[in-house]
Amino acid sequence: MTRPPYLTDRALKHFITSALAEDIGEGDHSTQAAIPSGKKARAKLLVKDEGIIAGIEAARLIFNEVDPTLKITFFKHDSNPIAKGEIAFDVYGEARSILSAERLVLNCMQRMSGIATLTHRLCQLIKGTTTQLMDTRKTTPNFRLMEKWAVAIGGGRNHRFALYDMIMLKDNHIDLAGGITQAVNNARAYLKAQNKNLLIEVETRNLNEVKEALASQADIIMLDNMSLTDMQEAVKLINQRCKTEASGGITESNLRAVAECGVDYISVGALTHSVKSLDLSLKIF
Repeated sequence: MTRPPYLTDRALKHFITSALAEDIGEGDHSTQAAIPSGKKARAKLLVKDEGIIAGIEAARLIFNEVDPTLKITFFKHDSNPIAKGEIAFDVYGEARSILSAERLVLNCMQRMSGIATLTHRLCQLIKGTTTQLMDTRKTTPNFRLMEKWAVAIGGGRNHRFALYDMIMLKDNHIDLAGGITQAVNNARAYLKAQNKNLLIEVETRNLNEVKEALASQADIIMLDNMSLTDMQEAVKLINQRCKTEASGGITESNLRAVAECGVDYISVGALTHSVKSLDLSLKIF
């Protein structure tokens, strides 16, 4: 798949080097003490769960950062379905290098695969509608890059990556600014002064706020914790004059019903904040 725009070479390099520095520090003393230099080994990534694999490309980059001489043979690729007992890849080379990279590879792949699996399952629940599933900023600090990448691998759409790439006016912004109209006007004045071109999204809690957000010409209107009846009425009021996003109180049991209200997007924080990691292990053989 094509890399999302936030997955720059620089961002990936920074993440991997920081994570390796955190894990290895001055040296992997366990490995250096037990394994002689120059000893070769082969390891396989063993799948112990069912789902969607994610983090294959990340694993390649991590192994390459630790030791560019390692040879990896891939049997699975990002977004492929996986079953218990399958082998996703094998890696051959310096045993010390494989063991030093092992934990970061597994930490990334297990969590990313869990996220991709959940994302894929929820996307299947709204298949056939015009609604797209989105993530949120409810991510693990310093791991957002991998988590949002996993959502994309699972078939979801990434919402804004961070605070700098979209204006999102939520309840606290609106209340502090003195209302939706004033908040949007302030945002437009700010963007003009900063010479920036960012989308403006407005969170609404009821139909009166939807009308005000629509009059303010927001680019996206978020329908927050609304009933299905109010959501249907809001979509009818907006009438495709801007994009719509449903958020809050979204579960697997009501996801399809929310999509059938006709919203453009449904954002689900649980994709990244409440996911169960898939069981994977790296075994020497």
